[in-house]
Amino acid sequence: MKIGILSRNKNLYSTRRLKEVGIARGHDVDIIDTLHCYMDITSSKPLVRYKGNELPQYDAIIPRIGASISFYGTAVVRQFEMTGSFCVNESVAISRSRDKLRSMQLLSRKGIGLPRTGFANRPDNIKDLIKNVGGAPCVIKLLEGTQGIGVVLAETSKTAEAIVEAFMGLEANILIQEFIKEAGGADIRCFVVGDRVVAAMKRQGAEGEFRSNLHRGGSAVLIKLTKEERATAVAAANVMGLNVCGVDLLRAERGPVVMEVNSSPGLEGIERATEKDVAGLIYQFIEKNAKPNHTRTQGKG
Repeated sequence: MKIGILSRNKNLYSTRRLKEVGIARGHDVDIIDTLHCYMDITSSKPLVRYKGNELPQYDAIIPRIGASISFYGTAVVRQFEMTGSFCVNESVAISRSRDKLRSMQLLSRKGIGLPRTGFANRPDNIKDLIKNVGGAPCVIKLLEGTQGIGVVLAETSKTAEAIVEAFMGLEANILIQEFIKEAGGADIRCFVVGDRVVAAMKRQGAEGEFRSNLHRGGSAVLIKLTKEERATAVAAANVMGLNVCGVDLLRAERGPVVMEVNSSPGLEGIERATEKDVAGLIYQFIEKNAKPNHTRTQGKG
């Protein structure tokens, strides 16, 4: 098959692995810098052009869309959908997952376990907003934050009020969430491909750090999931409409709660922690499912 990987950096571990594994499996694989794509939207035949040339027809597209280019990146994915290429993750699903508020609302509607979460534009009573998620300590998140950036743990109600007021003074959109103390600064990354969890790791925050992101010095080890955790991860991926994603869970006393669904999860941490060929499993999914126009929206959404 002819496969395109949308990625800004060909040297990233995930991008390199996807290309190497694709070639090893006999595919013709191109790495396409998303921001260098431009679209012919007016013609009756949708096209994607790249550095002055028309791109060929791809059997499948693997989007590796960074959070900083979500708007343009999803537009490019949508254009490939319109050309009939099978997109591993569709534009609408990527957009859903990138909007933290929208994703939490969708997961809540389907009964997925979540931490108590509050959102307000200009609350008349910040104290009540904090109280509604269980009071301090609580977690305050920027809607647009990634890799743990813009995530703050407020130990006291006074601190929480000051942080909320500061963010609102900057006109930033924020979520306030219940702090799951029993998680002990650890979360579980479930890597979902298709309708199953193919790999899982426990990420533990560095000493004195409640955020478990590997980019922030956290460590990762192989973990065995419970049946409920597997079911929760797969259900969360299905609600988002994502075929390949990372679902981040916390182990709460009441059961697993979903913190985030990542539409462009990195491969390095999960492959090293689990010693699994996750890239190969992604290609197995593509080889089984890639057919022309085999997407839910076909660029219409």
